[in-house]
Amino acid sequence: QVQLVESGGGLVQAGGSLRLSCAASGRTFTYYAMGWFRQAPGKEREFVARIRWNDGGTTYADSVKGRFTSSRDNTKNTGYLQMSSLKPEDTAIYYCAVAATPLIYNYWGQGTQVTVSS
Repeated sequence: QVQLVESGGGLVQAGGSLRLSCAASGRTFTYYAMGWFRQAPGKEREFVARIRWNDGGTTYADSVKGRFTSSRDNTKNTGYLQMSSLKPEDTAIYYCAVAATPLIYNYWGQGTQVTVSS
């Protein structure tokens, strides 16, 4: 099993920044990617960002492009999501997940709340 522990969520004013961390431990394998997702109250979970573990290639949802940056530290098995210029509509529970292959996210974190006040 792989355990993912997220941290860094909190309350921030619109225009502010937060950095989320996702630390992986337990069974180790070569991850294909780490993804970030979010779920706002009453809404479906949606994709936010993804970083390929080997080369650091990133993909972002249009709604966060230019404001969020995904990165990783392979030596620490930790991924990061730097969120800037936050908007109230970014309020959600944010989840990280790791994928062993391009198609399936195998393990998920417990989620961390991000609240952006106007």
